[in-house]
Amino acid sequence: MSAINYHETVWSGLFAGNRTTVTCLKPAVLGTETSLDLAIEQRKRTVYRLDGGAGTDETLQWLVGRGYHFIAKGFSGKRAYALAQQVSRWDAYDATSWLGTVPSPVDFGRPVQLMVKKRLQKKEWKHSYYVSTLAFSSKKAFMDRYNLRGAAEIEQFREDKDGLHLSARRKQRFEAQQAMILSTDLVHNLLADFRYRALANSRFENWGLKRIVRDLLAIPGRLYFRQAQLNRIELLATHPYAEEMIICLEKYCSRDFGH
Repeated sequence: MSAINYHETVWSGLFAGNRTTVTCLKPAVLGTETSLDLAIEQRKRTVYRLDGGAGTDETLQWLVGRGYHFIAKGFSGKRAYALAQQVSRWDAYDATSWLGTVPSPVDFGRPVQLMVKKRLQKKEWKHSYYVSTLAFSSKKAFMDRYNLRGAAEIEQFREDKDGLHLSARRKQRFEAQQAMILSTDLVHNLLADFRYRALANSRFENWGLKRIVRDLLAIPGRLYFRQAQLNRIELLATHPYAEEMIICLEKYCSRDFGH
């Protein structure tokens, strides 16, 4: 789980490779609740967007029971086909897919909208269905919202693999690997905070973790302390990023340092 705007990892968990998405969701939701200390009123303003792997009836009912909204792809392909037979009107969504609505066959504990999609793939019809506790003005608005999945979390994972060498570190024991993941989260969040607070409005603000670690945090320099407090930072003056990096560090530490 991550806070995309400022790239903080809110919660991480390590699961065995044979665990399915649906069995991992509840620990992730509960872990995020604990990390963010989400009260019931805050959960009522929180929407989970779920792929089909987590879109079982029981999971969606559980989310509603905890106060959340959701927009999810249904888990069952057989149900999608059966629901498609009930659609009385299909509206084009794009060049290869059409949308229709039907009543939900399941009571989720609150009103829901259910959307069925059929798409033509290799001259055969493929069916899927989608459910949401949110209200949408049109079929297209519903599907557009579901498709509004960002790639930011994928890019964040890629940054961790490259910048923090996550892919090169493997532990034999499950507990050791879990500890390494959590340690990586700590480093990731420290760097995310540094990028968010120190590098904003500088030429470094859009740099990825790999470049920050390689080109900025590797600048030679010295730290000076007075009575256990950081008093001054000096960076190698001939380094091409030194002068602007000093400005960023001054902002991050909220005090003036000498050059």
